[in-house]
Amino acid sequence: MPGNGAVYDLVVVGGGVNGVGIARDAAGRGLSVLLIERSDLAGATSSASSKLIHGGLRYLEHSEFRLVHESLSEREVLWAAAPHIVHPLRFVLPVSSGMRPAWMLRAGLFLYDHIGSRSSLPSTRTLRRARDLALTPLHEHIRVAFEYSDCSVDDARLVILNAIDAQERSARILTGWTLVRARRESTLWRIDLEARHGDVQRVCARALINAAGPWVESVLKRAGLSPHRAPRLVKGSHMVVPRLYQGTYAYTLQSSDGRVIFTIPYQDEFTLIGTTDEPYDGDPAEVCPSVKELDYLSRSVAQYLRAAPKVEHAVWRYAGVRPLYDDGSVSASTVTRDYVFDLDAPENQAPILSVFGGKLTTYRRLAEHVLEQLLPRLGYAARSWTAAAILPGGDIPGRDIDRFALEQAARYPLAPYPMIRRMCRAYGTRIERIMGSIRATADLGVQVAPGLYEAELQYLIDAEWAWQAEDVLWRRTKLGLYVDPADAQRVEEWLSNARLRLPRAAPWMRP
Repeated sequence: MPGNGAVYDLVVVGGGVNGVGIARDAAGRGLSVLLIERSDLAGATSSASSKLIHGGLRYLEHSEFRLVHESLSEREVLWAAAPHIVHPLRFVLPVSSGMRPAWMLRAGLFLYDHIGSRSSLPSTRTLRRARDLALTPLHEHIRVAFEYSDCSVDDARLVILNAIDAQERSARILTGWTLVRARRESTLWRIDLEARHGDVQRVCARALINAAGPWVESVLKRAGLSPHRAPRLVKGSHMVVPRLYQGTYAYTLQSSDGRVIFTIPYQDEFTLIGTTDEPYDGDPAEVCPSVKELDYLSRSVAQYLRAAPKVEHAVWRYAGVRPLYDDGSVSASTVTRDYVFDLDAPENQAPILSVFGGKLTTYRRLAEHVLEQLLPRLGYAARSWTAAAILPGGDIPGRDIDRFALEQAARYPLAPYPMIRRMCRAYGTRIERIMGSIRATADLGVQVAPGLYEAELQYLIDAEWAWQAEDVLWRRTKLGLYVDPADAQRVEEWLSNARLRLPRAAPWMRP
């Protein structure tokens, strides 16, 4: 537990991708860091994305060239840092009557290919029905499309890997702790924390970073402050359905309202569809897709794909709330996705920096920019370091995850290959921390749910802050797509029993 009165250089509030990215970067520069998250890491917006590392092609229409340039450059950085969870993906953008004309799409894709760094991914090319199978899943009237590159990502695992790296660089990562109150007393923040199990502690910070996502305004109020401009909350909803088409392509589909909808191959057997952009004024903790949104996604896809998705066939429906900076846009879909900082730093007093907006792809650069703002005020001059750093498990030769999985299958021939492949794509080279020197599947302990053994569950508790079944099945793994309610209950019971055996200084409570 955080000791009463412990003083940190930085206390970061929020265990989403921005918070853990800041914690990791700061810890790597030698600062003492405490990150607090009231529920689970990636428990809200950061695990409710479209699972993409991308430049944001449609942002070019809104002249957000800086954001697109930065995003495209980061696409290469993140693929190099985590090839086990970031994978190149080819997108097909159909040309459709009544939508943006072909010349406009081609001009935008020319910019997309050249505005950022693209040293490894292939460039745009034109597809025609007579020769390209990628148009086969589309309705017959679509004769031409463009094919371009972006990347997919396991968003929740991106958060977890950053948290692991931060902790291994001496940051303290606490889940299940809530900031109750913060008071600025001269050059320190005095912060009262309360744990899910009822303990109350106080820590001090030379600087406070508010990366609480949709709760950014709430944290400011608990610090006795208010933002210069309230965040604009925008809901994005998705659904996952049984696979709609064969092949490895994703599709970028234009809607008549100017939005785009993605259909993305997901976890081998499914298609992920999203996203919507709806104003939201409810409790972010209670967000869920509406019937209207899911129907909108289904109808939008049906305009293009021969195999139209049905809402009732969805195996997973999820939504997240994006805390965007209110730039005055009329439509929720045109509000800037760029990040904006609200820095409150009176002279000779401890600063607080609040983060608004941002996107999964740019979290690392966001963290660098946060520290550029704060380090001079804390008397640090350490240089940035994360651009060339590998995330835990990402040291895979040649970034060839498929070859790596085959090598691991040969190393552990008694384990089912689908399980080995899944674990390689989650843990990368750290799979050995789970598999160890097993000689038989029984060495992994009891199979608690299909493909999920006690050894992996214990690792997730010890090293990845897993607390309940949802953390394991939907964020650390995606086995929730495959297990039935009885399996999920067995996982919950196993975790509950494991928690009873934890000492008071268990990993999820480590200071």
